[in-house]
Amino acid sequence: MRMLLPPLVVALAAMIGWKLLSLIAGSHSVPSPEATLTRLIALMATGHFWLDVAETALAFLYSLVMSVIFGVVLGLVLGANPSTSDVVEPILVSFYSLPKVTLYPLVLLAFGLGMSAKVAFGVMHGLVPITLLTRNAIAQIKPVHLKTARVMRLGPIATARSIILPAILPELVAGLRIGFSLSLLGVIIGEMFASKRGLGFAAMNAMGLGDIPTIMAIGSFLIVFAVAVNLALLAIEKQIQI
Repeated sequence: MRMLLPPLVVALAAMIGWKLLSLIAGSHSVPSPEATLTRLIALMATGHFWLDVAETALAFLYSLVMSVIFGVVLGLVLGANPSTSDVVEPILVSFYSLPKVTLYPLVLLAFGLGMSAKVAFGVMHGLVPITLLTRNAIAQIKPVHLKTARVMRLGPIATARSIILPAILPELVAGLRIGFSLSLLGVIIGEMFASKRGLGFAAMNAMGLGDIPTIMAIGSFLIVFAVAVNLALLAIEKQIQI
């Protein structure tokens, strides 16, 4: 209950602020929460909306799985090789600091329009944070753990499976939580610029038509989904740390 109270308070404050902004700016500029909910219910009653949801969900699932697998493996490699990490880590940080939209022409040239480009955008956003969190978690492992692995004559794979991964599990969950949000953001951006289907494309199409209620409805749907999953992952992270 203590964990749920702050999010509920924040959500209530956001709803009140949203309602006040709608009253001040006018419903044509900022639809009210109830108008947005009505529009969302109408969208959810159409088959086309769920086709867009399925398209976005599939691209997001691919990008998240790839970001987690490659991020954890790369983080393990960098953590086990400090000299390599000293060279690669600044490159990763510099790449992540770039606005990913600037790489949009290169992504289109390499992957074209469609699922591949959206997945690429998602991986570009989620891979680096997971890699860096995994690498930093390995750097903080107590030396006695690694010494135990050497005494037991464990190989690299056995050491990673039996010693390193259990020791960095809380950081991995934190990386998954961050990678989840950023991969979802990357997929939505990819759909806005490099897709003909999906929630990002639907939002972009609504922008072109000036359909603000639809934009707000899609945005609210994505926010509720992202917040719900983040709260679940945060609860798991706290349970692991206990």
